[in-house]
Amino acid sequence: MARQRARIAFSDAAAKQVEAITSEAEVHALDRALVVVSVDPEVGELLPGGPAGPRLREYTDEVERVRLLYWTSALGTIVVVAYIEV
Repeated sequence: MARQRARIAFSDAAAKQVEAITSEAEVHALDRALVVVSVDPEVGELLPGGPAGPRLREYTDEVERVRLLYWTSALGTIVVVAYIEV
């Protein structure tokens, strides 16, 4: 049985970053990166951190030039995007 894709949610800061994107090429690049993370939430590199908060991951797509900082829910069914660079 195929695993269901994770839902994507945005922190307030990331939502503002998305709203500021005006280039169609940047929207397309971001969409591609979000699909990758939703299909495999563990694809990003786990960043060092303490036990106090969620464990952040960093996913970078060098071809599309997109960088995402995100964390996942305990079951990996929700990906919360905290920061976006396009």
